[in-house]
Amino acid sequence: MITGKEGLIQALIEAYLMEKGTNEFYAQASLKSIDKEAKKTFKELSDWEERHMEYIQFLYQSVQDDRDIKGFEEFSNKTASPVTEAGIPVKELEAKLEQYNFIDDMGALIIALEIEGKAYNLYRKLSESAVDSNARVVFKEMMEQELKHVDYLKKLRIRLAETS
Repeated sequence: MITGKEGLIQALIEAYLMEKGTNEFYAQASLKSIDKEAKKTFKELSDWEERHMEYIQFLYQSVQDDRDIKGFEEFSNKTASPVTEAGIPVKELEAKLEQYNFIDDMGALIIALEIEGKAYNLYRKLSESAVDSNARVVFKEMMEQELKHVDYLKKLRIRLAETS
């Protein structure tokens, strides 16, 4: 688990793996959701996490001056990502998914808000405590991205509450 004591390269790798874990969870949740709006919400969240992964990959390869995209893809495919960006193990979230069996999109939003809120807090703490100043910048950018997700989900929750 990422601590903020890592150098930039290790911080990018750890952040990438957390984003990957979150992406995989949201993709799985989208497939298992019964409600079409919940399915759509999780799919959109999965797409966002995919863009975060691409951003982190770009940073990693730029810093390393590494243009070997195939090598990075091999790394991504072979490397497990057992923890989400919220610091919650993927298996724990999958168990929640089984428990709730999302009948409606409000259930999907509750879990997504928990993940994104915890991810925001994690990146905030890391941006404040990172030893490496470049890693601090990356964590701050990721924190801002998570805040956008939280804001989006809150607005969606209000719209859902108004229509029900």
